[in-house]
Amino acid sequence: MSGEHYFSADPAVAHERHRVEFTAFDQEFRLVSASGVFSSTRLDPGTAVLLDKAPLPGPETTGALLDLGCGYGPITAVLAAAAPRATVYAIDVNRRALDLVRENAAALGVADRVVASTPDEVAPTVGFAQIWSNPPIRIGKAELHALLLRWLPRLTPDGVAWLVVAKNLGGDSLQRWLGEQGFQVERHASQKGFRIFSVRKPGDARTEAALNL
Repeated sequence: MSGEHYFSADPAVAHERHRVEFTAFDQEFRLVSASGVFSSTRLDPGTAVLLDKAPLPGPETTGALLDLGCGYGPITAVLAAAAPRATVYAIDVNRRALDLVRENAAALGVADRVVASTPDEVAPTVGFAQIWSNPPIRIGKAELHALLLRWLPRLTPDGVAWLVVAKNLGGDSLQRWLGEQGFQVERHASQKGFRIFSVRKPGDARTEAALNL
């Protein structure tokens, strides 16, 4: 499958279904995937590192969480399991992917807490306590920057974004660029050639508190 397919709203590639199984949050997940979506036959290695190394939200977490560029929904599934009091927004331009997210959420019994939608369908008033993303680096630098500048400012005042980026695909340069935009960026972990970044908005409540100690 050429990379452009999973960036398309309606992939032209044949709809061949797959099953992807993985373990996260001490739980085994069995999800349905399909051709025409990102990493359709296995859990993407970057996503696996993100779910292993970034701290998952706890059961006390409330509000809205965002899986940005959700694909068929592995991050969404884990967030919904880890934070049963939160609503998880699964955002993608690929409508086939969104249909799969809905199917997987229903199979896991969390459909009432998962909102699968295209970017433009999300109300502008919704803020996110956490944003999780294995961002689509291959869409190009300009498009990637526009994507992040659209969603990162929607973090709540004490919110945090967790991003995974391969070092050889510009992880370190993306960290520098985010800092230049005024975000508070820290490298949380590195594993298997991937960088895990925590990102907070300028003036984040926790950042300000730390500076005032």
